[in-house]
Order: sequence, then C-alpha cells, then structure tokens
Amino acid sequence: MSVWDDLVGQGPVVGQLRSAVESDGKMAHAWLFTGPPGSGRSTAARAFAAALQCSESPRGCGHCAPCHQVLQGTHADLEVVRPAGLSYGVRETRELVLRASSSPSGGRWQIVLFEDAERATEAAANALLKAIEEPPPRTVWLLCTPSPEDLLVTIRSRCRLVTLRTPPVSAVADVLVQRDGVDRETADMVARAAQGHLGRARRLATDPEARRRRAEVLAVPRRLTSVGPAVAAAEALVKAAEAEARAMSEELNESETSALRQALGESAKGRMPRGTAGALKELEDRQKSRATRVKRDSLDRALLDLASYYRDVLALQLGAGTELVNTDLAPELRTAASQGTPEATLRRLDAIMECRERLDANVNPQLAVEALTLALRTRTT
Repeated sequence: MSVWDDLVGQGPVVGQLRSAVESDGKMAHAWLFTGPPGSGRSTAARAFAAALQCSESPRGCGHCAPCHQVLQGTHADLEVVRPAGLSYGVRETRELVLRASSSPSGGRWQIVLFEDAERATEAAANALLKAIEEPPPRTVWLLCTPSPEDLLVTIRSRCRLVTLRTPPVSAVADVLVQRDGVDRETADMVARAAQGHLGRARRLATDPEARRRRAEVLAVPRRLTSVGPAVAAAEALVKAAEAEARAMSEELNESETSALRQALGESAKGRMPRGTAGALKELEDRQKSRATRVKRDSLDRALLDLASYYRDVLALQLGAGTELVNTDLAPELRTAASQGTPEATLRRLDAIMECRERLDANVNPQLAVEALTLALRTRTT
C-alpha cells in the first residue's frame, strides 16, 4: 500500500510526483493539478502532500503517522481549502495566505491544498498571486482546477503543471471490484455510465437511488413528444438533480454538525453550552451556500448524462464502432439513430452545452432546462 494507490490510471502523473518528492529542496513551491471531472485532481494533490510529509523511505509509504494524518486531513501542517459556496472571497484568501506563511510545526512542509481554486474571485486570485510569487521557503501551494485556463495567466506561469486524464473505464471497474466488492457486471456498467469518474461510478454502484435518478434523466429524450411533455420532462430533470444534491448535502451536513456540536461541548441530553449559537449559525450558513453549489453541480452532471445519450446516438449514426456509454439502452439508441440525422444530433448536443453555459451564468435552472427540452424536441432536421 502507498499513497499513490488511489490514483487510478495515472501512471505518468505518479512518476512525475514521485520524482518531485525525492528532489526535496529543489522542488517547485506552487503546483497546479488539472484534469476533467473524476480524473482525481484532489486525490493526486492529497497523495502528493502525504508523500511530502512522509517520514519513511521511499516517501509516500501510506502507513506512517504523517501519511495517515494527511490522508485523513488532520495533519497540523496541511491546510485544505474547499470553497463552500459558488465563490471564494478576498478576505478569506488573505486569511489563508497569512496562515500559509507560518513555518511547519512538525512536518517537513507547510502545505496548502486549494480545491476548486477556479472559484476564487478576481480580487482573491490577485491576493493569491502575491503569495505564490514569493512563498516562504517551506511552504507549498497545491491548486486544483479543471483546466489551466481557469486561473489567471500570472498564477499559471508560476505553477508547475500536473495534468491528469480521465481514467480508463476498465481501470475504474477494476477498482470497484477489488476494493469495493462490486460484481464485475455492475462494475463494468457503472464505470461506463460514469465515463471514468471513479467517485460517480462508486456512488452508482452502491446507491440504488442514484441509479434510479440517472435513469430518470436518460428517460427525457423519449418523453419529448410535444410541448407539454417537454416542459414536464424539464421539471423531472431538475427535480432529479435536486434530489441528488439533497442526498449529498444531507450526508455532509449531518457529519459536520455532529462533529461541531461535540467539539463545542454538547451534553448527553443534547444541550449546548452558552455562547455556541454563533458557531452553529456560521456552519449552517456555510452549509446553505454549499447546498446551492452542490445543486448546480448535480444539475450539470445530469446534463452530462443526457449528453451521453446523444453521444451514443451520434456514434451509431456515424458508424464509429466505439463502445456505447449506455449499453442497457442499446435498442432504444439504435431506434433513435435510425430516425434522425447526425446533424440533428449535433444540434441537440450543442443545445445541452448551451444550457450548461446558461446555468453557469446564473440563469434560473427551471427556465434554462425548459428551454433545453423544447430545443431537443424541435431540432430534428
């Protein structure tokens, strides 16, 4: 076992990071981890952080105390930043920069792992740039974004780039079988459905409700018979995404609230000491902000699932010979392919991408998805 074991299908990246760990003092002090959703950006950054703090040789053993603490998020010299809302402000960034400037208390490095760094506002990004330009000698910044273009060019130019790829479907299926005990048939099916996203594949494999919600999304194309059903299909798609987001948020909220109440001194009867209401209210506000983000992310995933349907249709129309994502819908996909043209399918895929852009611009989700389902119904020629 090592800290690199969870990096599925990322051999070149593991080699790059291992080499950097061994270079020690000559190592870059700012790193940018990029890759599509599900590629494991944050996983790679955390594994790298663990290897940097590792007390054994070769570093990154996965079983020493520093490795375990980093992987669990409890190491004193590791700061993990996960923007709870849709953006990360300049005040929070300045506080983060101040904390990052301190010397390591026990580890070899002071490490800041900034997930979803693209959520930093322009002012926050400028504050971050100043810290990355002249970092303290034992501070390492690990930034994670889907694409290098998501950050200011001045920040990108000062970071060493780590580019992850979408893991092969076969590698994701192998992980589900070997580590999660999923049967091979189910593992292969959900790995294809998740299109290489390990976390999504694991959720589909272990949560029947997640599979049911995805099936509702893939049922949208067959429901677009007229305007009324198209509007109803939009409502169903949004509700499926909301249910997915609610399930994820509730799971996180419960554990966070319980941990905070215990830390603040909750009594055996569930009573809280005086003066703790403010801390609980602050956590509740952060959770509400995160819920908005999770809802948007869930709806975006639903749109990508819908896009996979039309991707399969297009592959059949072009005779591409590639494996279908939605193999369980093969007969329906063949019928849809025979009844349309590649040009019409491409226009439908364009409509889905346009809807994603509208949602990113804060258009009302219900209105944006209704416009999408009407476009999917009408773009037949």
